[in-house]
Amino acid sequence: MPPRTDVRPHRRLPLVVTADVDLLDDLLRLAAAGGTEVEVAADPAAARSRWSPAPLVLVGGDQAQPCLRARLPRRARLVLVARTDTADPGWEVAELIGAEHVATLPAAEPWLVDRFAECVPQQTTADARVVAVLGGRGGAGASVFAGGLAVTAARARLRTLLVDADPLGGGLDLVLGWEQLEGLRWPSLTDADGRVDPPTLVRALPSRGDLVVLSGDRGDPLPLPAPAMAATLDAARRGRDMVVVDLPRQLDDAAVLALQAADRVFLVVPAELRATAAAAQVVAAAGPHCTDLAVIVRGPAPGRLKAGEVARALGLPLAGTLRPEPGISRGLERGEAPAATGRGPLAALCQRIVADLTGLSVEGAA
Repeated sequence: MPPRTDVRPHRRLPLVVTADVDLLDDLLRLAAAGGTEVEVAADPAAARSRWSPAPLVLVGGDQAQPCLRARLPRRARLVLVARTDTADPGWEVAELIGAEHVATLPAAEPWLVDRFAECVPQQTTADARVVAVLGGRGGAGASVFAGGLAVTAARARLRTLLVDADPLGGGLDLVLGWEQLEGLRWPSLTDADGRVDPPTLVRALPSRGDLVVLSGDRGDPLPLPAPAMAATLDAARRGRDMVVVDLPRQLDDAAVLALQAADRVFLVVPAELRATAAAAQVVAAAGPHCTDLAVIVRGPAPGRLKAGEVARALGLPLAGTLRPEPGISRGLERGEAPAATGRGPLAALCQRIVADLTGLSVEGAA
């Protein structure tokens, strides 16, 4: 993520002093995880005017001796940073320039994320709506519905974040056809455990228009830390209008946290007897963690099982039904996002739900 250049006077950012490109990349990544941007100076001459006002200064090992020779004023919250594959500047130099700590990467990465997070100002909480989506069984279509809901909210000019909370789902960016878009995925953000700056989060993630996506990737599946999910949802509530979270059927700590934060939870269930039986187990696991859980029944119904019967069997209110829509599967294979055209059963249901959640008049909503 690029450093901030249009800094407003009332927002003082941490200062990084280094000409080491690899070290700078590491520190920009850690700053994003901590929820802040940074100013960058390649040498002491460029750093001098920003040295004292910065809330935190990190000096790369390559600039320790130049900063010492430049006789920059001593200050609090000064950290000397080096990588294990470069020369260690040593404690003697650190003491001479007034550094309070020497941080060696990668071992000190979590500690540095915390230091960056401390530089984020407290912000007013916004009232973003959080919606969680669960599948009643594997292949129920929950991810497609979550994607359609997020696309529909963005088409309604709502600033929307779509969160992929299923480490085994293959990545929600594929559902939108966004796998080629630049931006961070979950593996780069799992160290976040404090307040994350909403604009920083939005700039770091893949986005188009009002829709931003925090997706998994196709690498080794990694569990999502609950603190990272909490920090992400906190930032989203403060900086977005709508948050849609696609949850796994096997609930981990991060998924439970998202359920507890959700204003509404939708369970997508195919109109089949076995799917209904599987969904009952999901309801038993998820129900204690949410206050507003409803079912969406998806056709076809091979055994003529009615949507109302599925809802009664699960003991849940019926939020809507989805007729078969073969064009969605073909569109997904071509990289077309679900409900992007605003037409069809999925788009119509998503429009109605977004209208119900926000009170806004959504194009095409019944």
